[in-house]
Amino acid sequence: MTITNVDHPSRIATPARWPSDFWRFFRKNPVILVGLVVLGLFVAVAALSPLVLPDPARLDPVQRLRPPSLGELFGTDHLGRSVLSRTLNGTTVSLAAGTLVMLSTTVLGVLLGVLAGFFRRLDGILMRFMDGVMAIPGILLAIALMSLFGSSLQNVVIAITVVEAPRMARVVRSSVLVLREQPYVEAAITIGTRLPRLLVREILPNIAGPVLVQATYVFASAMVVESILSFLGAGTPPTVPSWGNMLAEGRQYLQRAPWIAAFPGVLLATLILTVNVLGDALRDALDPKLSRRRQ
Repeated sequence: MTITNVDHPSRIATPARWPSDFWRFFRKNPVILVGLVVLGLFVAVAALSPLVLPDPARLDPVQRLRPPSLGELFGTDHLGRSVLSRTLNGTTVSLAAGTLVMLSTTVLGVLLGVLAGFFRRLDGILMRFMDGVMAIPGILLAIALMSLFGSSLQNVVIAITVVEAPRMARVVRSSVLVLREQPYVEAAITIGTRLPRLLVREILPNIAGPVLVQATYVFASAMVVESILSFLGAGTPPTVPSWGNMLAEGRQYLQRAPWIAAFPGVLLATLILTVNVLGDALRDALDPKLSRRRQ
């Protein structure tokens, strides 16, 4: 891992010494450490809940709409299914959607942003297309795409990636436009350095910070959009225990059995808040201007 001086991108610091440098970074930014711990707990829940909890699809009509108790900590829904099992299994759906969208958006956004930032002829074409996509409200575009593709987690990932990729591309493009005017990049281009080598050695390390921060926001936004699509019946199939599906089912029983919607809603809000706080903390830690302001 190399740490880039943002004020002077051509100066590359010596490699970080593990673990002292990383521990010093987390000690100066405790919010990042707390965010990673909470996020790690969600990942652990997603990994372990299918192994220790009953099948979330198991029906027990005799036990329908039972309030939370020692036997059922989160109660049961209108079909007698365990709300605890369904809620914790829903963590897997949200994390999977957020992770896949974040990865696909980052790859596509970096590719389009680098092309637009380096090649002037492509810049106008690509950015006008990105502007056209961004002009459409994101949730409406996602619903339209889902109506074409059909309900499945894979199609949800594709639809949300189409919505989020233009924003990532614009962040990358703006960073590349600044970097390509730096003397060390111009010198590398003048001596005939090939584009792949130039990207790997000079460009990508210096845009890693903005891309990482934007990726955290994409991660949170993807989970929100996935829940909205599922709530509206345009996301994951109704048989999948996602938080959006549970909120849609629970809205019919808010007065009689509010726990059906309350628990997935609280976990969704907690996870989104954690990722957003983590993204803000990373932005503050990686932006030297903000760091100097706090000092």
